[in-house]
Order: sequence, then structure tokens, then C-alpha cells
Amino acid sequence: MKEIRSLALAGLFVLSAAHCGAATLTEDFSTDPLQNGWQIFGNTNLFRWNSTNQNLEVTWDSSQPNSYFYHPLGTTLTRAGSFAVDFDIQLDSIQWAPNPELPMSVAVGLFNFNEATNALFSRPDGATPNLFEFDYYPDNGDGAFVSHGHSSLDATLADQAGGLTNFPDFYFLYDLLPMATNMAYHVTLAHSAGATDLSGTVYTNGQIYTSLPSSYAGPIADFQLDTLSLSSFKEDPGYPDMLLAHGTVDNFAVTLPPVVGNLTGAFSNGVWQARFGTYANYLYTLERSTNLASWSDASAPVKGRGGILILPDTNAPAPKAFFRVRAGPL
Repeated sequence: MKEIRSLALAGLFVLSAAHCGAATLTEDFSTDPLQNGWQIFGNTNLFRWNSTNQNLEVTWDSSQPNSYFYHPLGTTLTRAGSFAVDFDIQLDSIQWAPNPELPMSVAVGLFNFNEATNALFSRPDGATPNLFEFDYYPDNGDGAFVSHGHSSLDATLADQAGGLTNFPDFYFLYDLLPMATNMAYHVTLAHSAGATDLSGTVYTNGQIYTSLPSSYAGPIADFQLDTLSLSSFKEDPGYPDMLLAHGTVDNFAVTLPPVVGNLTGAFSNGVWQARFGTYANYLYTLERSTNLASWSDASAPVKGRGGILILPDTNAPAPKAFFRVRAGPL
């Protein structure tokens, strides 16, 4: 990712902040994804790169342990940031044994890796904090929580409240529509900075299939998402709901918040300091100039943690100086 900088002027109590463009993670599977930062957790046989068709073949099999084909985002997304996930998906076949209690789904989206790989993480039981994903539930029998005997397309958001032992809060959108086999769909999921919800749209043949008009509006606190995943979740042994689906995914685009976010600056006890949002695993350095031609470090490099960082300049020259923030991956 290219180095990104933001510029501010201090010393005359004047501040301007330049916009930093959003970062984007893309994948079209034209080359082996395992050589491009993707990894597998769980059953490796559920995922296969098709080098001829340049896509990823996926098996969602609820009889298997939780298994993920995943890519770290390089940062931690929270409720404060704007982000979006786009991808293509096609189901070639799908079989299920309906159970109205704890239905299983085809799933693609974002989660927190440490929690998703914890033994207590269970999608059918709802023990899934920090989740942002697209789900397709086939007709799971009369009396299901949402679908009531219909197939359902869902966009799901869960916060970190409660963790893995007490259920998190859920917000989801849905439409009682099926996904036809051998039909290509394009899915867009988006979250706006500060929002307690999400939006979702499913397209076929370039036309809107559904904008997921119905919702379950649970209260959403903060969340932490750090991984993109194609997820095959294990059923609850006490309430088995067999799901076996085969399909392909392609053309991922994950739009992330700016690497230097919401830059502001001010004096505090006579010291000028920059305040901004960061990425985890990025180094941030405050730089100073008096002429916009030559720059020097005004702070030591500091590792971002995905939250707010404050960098002070304790040796600013008088009467004024320009400042910028340099950011680069570790």
C-alpha cells in the first residue's frame, strides 16, 4: 500500500487537514491466493483455487468444524469507521436437512479472527461477537426465527457486547428470497462511520435483486473486525441442521477507512499535537517543515493499534510550522 500523508499548519492557530483516500483490498483470483496473503483455518478440503476459471471453489459443509478461507485486513475496523465489502457469488448446488431451531447458512464477510477461531465460537448458537457478513439461509422449515418456512438472504452485524459466553447484540437485514443455483449474484455490504446498522444489496445481471428491506434492529455497541473470510460454520450437534453447498466466489473489493483518519491538531499546554485514527500494524510519524520543501521528524515512529493516536511535537520552531503525518505498513 502506498505511503499516505496528511498535512496541517500550526503556530498561527490555523489548521487544515487533507483528505486521505480509503485503502482497498482486492482479489480476482487470477493468481494463487495462498501466495497472496490468503490462508486456511480448519478443513483445507473445503476450498480450492480454480486456476482455469480464476475463481475460488467453496464447499459450505455444516458437518465439518468451523473452517475459513481468510485474509487479514491489516487493520481493525470499528463502529467509528466507514467500510464496505463487495464480491461475486454463485451456488452450483445446495442441500439441506431443515431444522427450524438453529438453521445454517452460506456465509461470506468479516469477523474477528481470534474470536472466530475460539472453540466457543458458534454461529448457530449465536455466540459470534464481532461479525459482519452476508448469509443465505435455504428454506429451514416452519417456525424459524426469521424465515418462517422461506429461504432468506441476510446481512448480519454483531457487536462485541457479551463476548463468547454471553450473546452479543445483533442487527440484520433480510428478504425472504431464494438464491437460484447456477446464477451469478453480486453482493455489497456497507457500514457508515458511527452507524449502529449496515446496508446490503444483492444484484443479478446488473440489476438489483433485493436491497434487503426488512430488519431486526438490535442495539449495536462497538465492534472489532480484522479479517475477511469465506466461512463454513459447524452445526450445533444438539440441533443438527445439515447444510451442504458448493459454489464459487470471485472479485472481492474491501473498501477500508483512510490510513490516517480524521486528522486534527491543537495546542495542549503549549505543545502542538496531532490527533488521528490509525491502522493496526502501521507506523506513524509526525513530520515538521517551515517551508514545505524540507521535512524532518517531529516524533519517533509509533505503531498504530486501530484506534486514536496523539503525536506531540515538543520542539516546534517559532513562529509557525507545517506538520504532516507519515504512515506506512510495518
